[in-house]
Amino acid sequence: MAYPLEGLRVVEFAGIGPGPFACMMLADHGAEVIRVERPGGTKGGLESAAETDILLRSRSRMSVDLKSEAGRAVLLDLLATADALVEGFRPGVMERLGLGPETVHRINPRLVYGRMTGWGQSGPWAGRAGHDINYIALSGALHAIGRRDAAPVPPLNMLGDFGGGAMMLAFGLLSGILGAQATGRGCVVDAAMTDGSALLTAMMHTLLGQGRWQDRRGANVLDGGAPYYDVYETADGRHIALGAIEPQFHDEMLARLGLAEDPGFSRRDDPAAWGELKDRIAARVRTRTRDAWDAVFDGSDGCYAPVLSLREAPCHPHNAARGTFVEVSGVTQPAPAPRYDGLDTRAPQMPDAATQTPAILRKLGYSDAKIETVMKSGAVG
Repeated sequence: MAYPLEGLRVVEFAGIGPGPFACMMLADHGAEVIRVERPGGTKGGLESAAETDILLRSRSRMSVDLKSEAGRAVLLDLLATADALVEGFRPGVMERLGLGPETVHRINPRLVYGRMTGWGQSGPWAGRAGHDINYIALSGALHAIGRRDAAPVPPLNMLGDFGGGAMMLAFGLLSGILGAQATGRGCVVDAAMTDGSALLTAMMHTLLGQGRWQDRRGANVLDGGAPYYDVYETADGRHIALGAIEPQFHDEMLARLGLAEDPGFSRRDDPAAWGELKDRIAARVRTRTRDAWDAVFDGSDGCYAPVLSLREAPCHPHNAARGTFVEVSGVTQPAPAPRYDGLDTRAPQMPDAATQTPAILRKLGYSDAKIETVMKSGAVG
């Protein structure tokens, strides 16, 4: 059986963070992704070597001088065969290069043009520099994350770059491709991390509007305010995560903790009692090591998990049984997700140190003589 996105061709203009993550997802699920880099542009995210950058896996790479006429001509030939384009420059950069949506749609009306930015293509902040932390600050998402009476805590770059950026971009691209297949017309996807991270707070806005969420940190069910939904330190300085929201799971959690007979927990839904109840759970959890609590909660519905480090997670029996992590070319990494019934998980491939420009040009129908000419010109490499 073919993977779901086999037959799609995506042209990715080299960038960092959300654009590469979105393209990694597309490649993981069968799309042919061709990454276009500047001459000498073999670096991955945070200036890492491309051949060890997980976000660049499972695609081919070519080097193109975007500022040369010959380079742009090659790119237009490539884009004429593509289903989608991904770029993450500031608004107006692609237009100045002569590769904006109007130009590209003249040669390929079906192409879906994906634009990944922090602030979006419009608005008074559209031209500003920024990073994940800035975008989620403006959307309100960062304000909600952290401990009571303490500063907000940056959730790595998962919420803006990857959740609100890359995931939204991938969804928008596939939506646009489905539309183009039905109508013959592509579209421009304006994926902004401010918009996407704001969308991820939809549930919080629901609860806020219903009067069931306080607009401050550490005071709510899902932000570490509730005693039954938090992280606790164990006797060996490690941590466990408890998330027993429903009453039946809460009862199981208390039984495993040895607190089932404590009458104080009858006030589990009273925020005024949360501080005291958290102290009781914390004191109990500190009496055993993390591994000991693993044994206590083994097989239970107490909504428990050990807090594993990045190095520990691949070795956990559940992750190992599912193949949640794989090792490719000596690099341990998360396996592609989600999965499909009847299909083995697609094995990722780490990128080569060298580009694959000649092979890509041959796919476009270039003769060996023409390939030699354009490569000698320095337009591609």
